Amino acid sequence: MIETEEAYAKINLSLDIINKMDDGFHYIRTVMQSISLSDEITVENVPGVGVRAGSIRVGSVRVGSNLPFLPGDERNIAAKAATAFFTYTGIAGYDTLIRINKKIPVCAGLGGGSADGACVLRILDRMFDTRLGFEVLEKIGNSVGSDVPFCVRGGTRLAEGRGELLSELTPIPKCYTVLCKPPVSCSTPELFGRVKCEKIRARPDTDGIVKALGTGDLRGVACRMYNVFEDVLTLGKAEVADIKHKMIDNGALGAVMSGSGATVFGLFDNEADARKAYDKLKPEYKECFLATTVEELGLRT
Repeated sequence: MIETEEAYAKINLSLDIINKMDDGFHYIRTVMQSISLSDEITVENVPGVGVRAGSIRVGSVRVGSNLPFLPGDERNIAAKAATAFFTYTGIAGYDTLIRINKKIPVCAGLGGGSADGACVLRILDRMFDTRLGFEVLEKIGNSVGSDVPFCVRGGTRLAEGRGELLSELTPIPKCYTVLCKPPVSCSTPELFGRVKCEKIRARPDTDGIVKALGTGDLRGVACRMYNVFEDVLTLGKAEVADIKHKMIDNGALGAVMSGSGATVFGLFDNEADARKAYDKLKPEYKECFLATTVEELGLRT
């Protein structure tokens, strides 16, 4: 059995950190959106002798990629997702090879690893005809990583808690986005460690974004975007600000850093302006992309 599917990146139209919870994790509130920038995931399952894992016998899971530095074992979210699926369903005796054609930048705030894991869950659900449905796949995904539940079906959604509390929103009007990652990487745990919730000076207008989505007001969404992580950046802070200004100067309705960064994206209501901004930034930044928004996925049969 072998199947291939696209794993779509996400952007954060808003990202707010409300407080630190008793378990040590932070309670976030974020509006997330899928975009057409994607990895290509191929999953192949063959009968195998399997290995012992707790009380059940599961097959081996291996990951290969066009990027040789990506781990091929359980350190890779795609492998963790496959193991979580087989553990939940009790399906055993298959060896699984996951191939990732990586196009989403790594450590960029775009949820590439989470998208890969979610895609693996969708493929395995279809391959083995388990028909678990989105809610169960999101539950399995929550055991794998914080952004995986959103990436299972994507679209436009409000995510709260650690990212597992998802609410459906009116889809964003289809638009264009230019993404630009400066040559720095931000450590998510380090950024969370710098955040002092009581000292956050500026916050996104998340409720205003939700309301603007409800009326199809793309400009209303764009002008309210903000990411509280931008205030605690050290590496790349000046570049993030510079890219945002260049996007606005070249027609973006709004621009903000996604996730824990350092990718900056701008929203555009027409392809011409988006292309102009892309052409301006691409010569300066190797990791620069032009994409469109993507609606919620359906479970293919």
